Amino acid sequence: MRFLRVVVIVVVVLGALAVGADRWAVGYAEGRLAERIQARQATAGSAEVEIHGFPFLTQALSHELDRVDIRLDSADGVADGRKTRLSQLRASFRGVKLNGDYSGGTARKAEGSAVVTYPDLTEASQTGVKLAYGGAPDKVKVTASVEVLGRTITRSVVSTVTLVDAKDGGNGKGGGKLVRVRADEVPGEGIPGIESAIRKKTDFDRRLDDGLPAGLALTGLTVDEAGVHLTLSGTDVSLAGS
Repeated sequence: MRFLRVVVIVVVVLGALAVGADRWAVGYAEGRLAERIQARQATAGSAEVEIHGFPFLTQALSHELDRVDIRLDSADGVADGRKTRLSQLRASFRGVKLNGDYSGGTARKAEGSAVVTYPDLTEASQTGVKLAYGGAPDKVKVTASVEVLGRTITRSVVSTVTLVDAKDGGNGKGGGKLVRVRADEVPGEGIPGIESAIRKKTDFDRRLDDGLPAGLALTGLTVDEAGVHLTLSGTDVSLAGS
């Protein structure tokens, strides 16, 4: 009986050491991957990575991870060649095939979300307008100033935000999606040319998925007080810029 107790104790100790080594390894891998993602996305915010599945070492040796979740405070997308801040970027990568040197991998599929705040959407407009919540789903308030007949006229309009297919991506690239902002109505008050002048500023299309991991694209959006919420998904999605 004493011998059996010793065997049980040894097994328990070895098991605890194995679990401890596995947890240390997954923690180290999560930290390194977070550093790599943060550098690739050129973000000043924090990056968090969680690798799911146990044991981790068995997954690592097979070069395939069940699931990897990533959380970024912010990341830089690109709108027509200009950086556009994406906030609260969340993504879940499933079936990640690691490359040979473990510097990254490709996920069989991925889903995620991000938010474009109104100040950041204002920057993306590139027309000097100011955007705010429009008071209803899929609506934003757009304020613009124009010169008409020697007068500076400022108008605020309620616009609808939609996601549309991009014929050329807005940048010479085929496919993808564009965020489209269109004024529902522009008060003209009988002033010739005011509606077209206002619309030249308030109506715009912007591509926001450039800069996301390769294979991850915009698939939907909603609007509320916090900003424009983007839904992301894709297949064969690059992880850590691999």
